[in-house]
Amino acid sequence: MKRVSLLILFFVLFGLVALPAEGKDEWSQVRGPRSWIFPQDHGAHPEYRTEWWYFTGNLRDDAGSQYGYQLTFFRQGIQEKISEEASSWDIRDLYLAHFAITDVSKNQFRSTERISRGGPGLAGARTDGMGVWLLNWSARMKGSMISLAAHTSRLELKLELEPSKPLVFHGQKGFSKKGPGEGQASFYTSFTELETRGSLKSDLNRSPVAVKGKSWFDHEFGSNQLSANQKGWDWFSLHFSDRRDLMIYLLRLKDGSVEPASSGTLVEHDGTSGHLKLAEISVSVLDRWKSPRSGGEYPSRWRIQVPSAGIDLTVAPTVSDQELNTQNSTGIIYWEGAVTGKGTSGEKAVSCDGYVELTGYAGSLGGMF
Repeated sequence: MKRVSLLILFFVLFGLVALPAEGKDEWSQVRGPRSWIFPQDHGAHPEYRTEWWYFTGNLRDDAGSQYGYQLTFFRQGIQEKISEEASSWDIRDLYLAHFAITDVSKNQFRSTERISRGGPGLAGARTDGMGVWLLNWSARMKGSMISLAAHTSRLELKLELEPSKPLVFHGQKGFSKKGPGEGQASFYTSFTELETRGSLKSDLNRSPVAVKGKSWFDHEFGSNQLSANQKGWDWFSLHFSDRRDLMIYLLRLKDGSVEPASSGTLVEHDGTSGHLKLAEISVSVLDRWKSPRSGGEYPSRWRIQVPSAGIDLTVAPTVSDQELNTQNSTGIIYWEGAVTGKGTSGEKAVSCDGYVELTGYAGSLGGMF
């Protein structure tokens, strides 16, 4: 696909370019809470323009070596309706995927990406439950078990994920505001604690290694989430040793402030969860890391506080360089990687690990403008 097409795709993907009025009205908009039906709603929602299934995890092998992984699938609607005479090669949706492994003991990070039209059989997503694939990368759910698989000449992952907490609905029953505009929102659910077992391999290892740990799954869909004055975002997903889980997203505006709709979710050890408004969250940057490739300067150490929950943590990457260059798919450069930390939760000492995603630091929204 030509570079100009990737630029257009990115702008549409993140709601930065409006479609023509007659086209924009075709896509369903996220305007308020919905009635959920599962397992169906773990699958695709083709009436919405943008959707993603996002898996991250912190794992260890039998020797205690640490790893992180990311496997993400994006569905981007190109046209809401296609004619009955359309061939299997006509594009209704594009599918994109990112795959990365962090090897903490070797201080190494590897990533790769893919993009494909839906089809004939090249990529797709079921609508009756979770089943998304792009060539030989896939995420499929049978019963409560989620199976992940991805294979390239350099990276390999085969994992089984089992929820140990119920599904979390972010925002207002899954209605997650991203800004003040109508429709500037997503439907957003997560399994924040998934017991994980399987194997992974990078070009640093001759053969796959058995691993286990915890994963986090995010599923979002909508049609018009971000606005042109939003520069990027910082997203945190953290597992605490007291079995609390914390999600925070901060949408940064071009004037340096934070979008007031930014928020978070605190999940307790028993799976109950509560919405956190921006005023209840404090995230301070303690250090920065500059990419030798993109020149992007990213936050690389944070103090995270939620006073009402007795949370005060210092969090840092397990490996400084976890920057992804996805110029051949979404067309952006961003940082996403495994992190670890320690501090207090409920006024008691805890450790934590998780993942952080940072966009808009290698130029506004990944160097797009």
